[in-house]
Amino acid sequence: MPDSRVPRRRRYLVCEPRHFAVQYAINPWMHPDEPVDVLRALDQWQALVDTYRVHGHTVDSVKPVPGLPDMVFAANAAVVLDGRVFGSLFHAPERRPESVPFEAWFKAEGYEVYHPESVCEGEGDLVPAGRWILAGTGFRTTREAHSEVQEYFGTPVISLTLVDPYFYHLDTALFVLDEHNIAYYPEAFSPGSREVLARLYPDAVLATREDAMAFGLNSVSDGRHVFISPGATAVAEQLSDRGYVPVPVDLSEFQKAGGGIKCCTQEIREIRS
Repeated sequence: MPDSRVPRRRRYLVCEPRHFAVQYAINPWMHPDEPVDVLRALDQWQALVDTYRVHGHTVDSVKPVPGLPDMVFAANAAVVLDGRVFGSLFHAPERRPESVPFEAWFKAEGYEVYHPESVCEGEGDLVPAGRWILAGTGFRTTREAHSEVQEYFGTPVISLTLVDPYFYHLDTALFVLDEHNIAYYPEAFSPGSREVLARLYPDAVLATREDAMAFGLNSVSDGRHVFISPGATAVAEQLSDRGYVPVPVDLSEFQKAGGGIKCCTQEIREIRS
């Protein structure tokens, strides 16, 4: 395929994993009795930040707060679209305090933040995809939140039901490649949702369970470069065949908490011209 993919510069928001740990279990990946190597996690996280910057992207950071071990998963804190911020109301009580420092950061940057009335976990389940927002439900974010998102942004929301607890957030089972296409693991979704995705994206990259379990779908794309788990070899090969450039980044330490590259990355989408 011709070298025709064009990257777009992005602005990302992250949070240093200074206090990262697995202190409770709110998904099948989390085992509090298994230790986390915080120094290794810090090195892996810094490598991700450096990789974004090397590829021309802007990276801002929220200061981590003691006692909030999952705050590193910045994607769950909000959805930012057209310069507007839709905040989070976490499903797990342990994570609900994370909303406060992220909201403070956005307000300090001059944004207004909408407080959802329904359980909603930011870009974990709400994925802006060109003309619409793909929205996951089944384990965390509720369908009522999907309605709130549509009313707030005025953007059509496509509800998708997740059925496999290992893929408890939409961003563990699907990611956007560009304005027109996605990659996803079909079996993570209900039969009806699979039909919806097949109709919307007939040329999508389809992942195997092996690559999905390697967090290959918890990836970030700038339209050309795809920052992806090194364990997702089959997906990476498909991406290369289609003219994308896989950029492997190892965040294996964060998989102990059920997170990866996208979980650690909040995208700030400014007003489109």
